[in-house]
Amino acid sequence: MEQQEKKGFFRGLVDKIAGTGQPQTNDIEPPPTAVEPTGAPAAGAEERPDSGPGFFSRLKNGLKKTKDGLVGRIDALVLGKKEIDADTLEELEEILITSDIGVKTTVELIRSLEQRLGRNELKDGEALRAALKADILARLNAHHSVLDTDARHPFVLLVIGVNGVGKTTTIGKLASRFTGKGKRVLLAAADTFRAAAAEQLEAWGERSGVDVVRHKEGADPSAVVFDACKAAVARQVDILIVDTAGRLHTKVNLMEEMKKIHRVIGREIPGAPHETLLVLDAATGQNAVSQARLFKEAAGVTGIALTKLDGTAKGGIVVAVSHEFGLPVRYIGVGEAIDDLRDFNPQEFTDALFQA
Repeated sequence: MEQQEKKGFFRGLVDKIAGTGQPQTNDIEPPPTAVEPTGAPAAGAEERPDSGPGFFSRLKNGLKKTKDGLVGRIDALVLGKKEIDADTLEELEEILITSDIGVKTTVELIRSLEQRLGRNELKDGEALRAALKADILARLNAHHSVLDTDARHPFVLLVIGVNGVGKTTTIGKLASRFTGKGKRVLLAAADTFRAAAAEQLEAWGERSGVDVVRHKEGADPSAVVFDACKAAVARQVDILIVDTAGRLHTKVNLMEEMKKIHRVIGREIPGAPHETLLVLDAATGQNAVSQARLFKEAAGVTGIALTKLDGTAKGGIVVAVSHEFGLPVRYIGVGEAIDDLRDFNPQEFTDALFQA
């Protein structure tokens, strides 16, 4: 009886939320105000010996908590079942919702499985597991694309996100990746409000051999951006990466600041910024969805970088953010090492989750 009441609660919850469409703006959770760690990256933190495990193995290890919390529960539900019925799908629905797949995506996944069940395609638990994996992969592939920094010169990458998500560290790792490929990179320290933000960016710049354009703390971010754009053109760099402030007091402040930065960049480098990359902390779960909604409305996000996937059981947020907002996940971070920030590959991601 208790189990039936629980199922009924989730069914009612899903029906109610799915029927209302997109959540209202006033439902957005305020972004966290945690401060990013300052100073240089820890000595040796980003280095890995060549003899270490391949990235796919590290990806599997990094996603272990998500795998245990999501796929482990799914396996406990379906494997060994000789028959799949509506009750099984209702229990699966609960698992997906509580694993940060998101209500909208969960509803679509369950409807797809219900259609397969109606066509008698879900013979047993193994068939259900394979169908779910295929449906998740299809939704990730639908919006996937790799960032092409060769499309413009200089290519301007505007990086946004609240404090504490690993934004500046992600910029440092991207600078290292790009320079490793022979690109000439310039960084702009336009986060002039957070204490030591420019110093942290400079520490990464030094390790990557990359110059940083900065002003004094509290300066106008748009002035930093203006100087950085001028320098990027004059020095003929390949990629300009712009860091921005992460502490947002109101949506109006965010919109106005971003509009100003966009105007300055576009005036100095026509067509720029070419990518507005939102950095999200996967460990924040559904709060990352709220941040994605806020930033997409205010800042014209074109891509996502998800950090800290190795320390959370909420990796399902990758599916939720990409599918709900129709945005490509460009990069994922599954560790502290520089080479643990990688291009997102939907096939590798789903294989790492579902592989035994």
